[in-house]
Amino acid sequence: MSAQETIQKTVDDNDVVLFMKGTSQMPQCGFSSKVAGILNFMGVEYLDVNVLADQDIRQGIKDFSDWPTIPQLYVKGEFVGGCDIVIEMTLSGELDQMLADKGVAFDTEKADQIRAANV
Repeated sequence: MSAQETIQKTVDDNDVVLFMKGTSQMPQCGFSSKVAGILNFMGVEYLDVNVLADQDIRQGIKDFSDWPTIPQLYVKGEFVGGCDIVIEMTLSGELDQMLADKGVAFDTEKADQIRAANV
């Protein structure tokens, strides 16, 4: 299976996928750490894909999304964005709305705490 096919299958088979440097429990870059931290704090169940473990996936995800940076978040097959976009969406409540609309469970009180801490 090609990197593109592997990425497509991963995105199709999982409700929430974070392509990141490192893992959800041990991120290996600050941007990946921020997005994983948001998802972890909000109690979102997601698959973490460590792009550092496979060079083909690392480049392949950039080609797949036509997005030049990592991390990259996908929800129900839809590309959400990278670190800055996920942070903006979290602070505006757009991420909550997207997760709710797509039937992805998360802790709304935790999401509210993130916003309250960043006022």
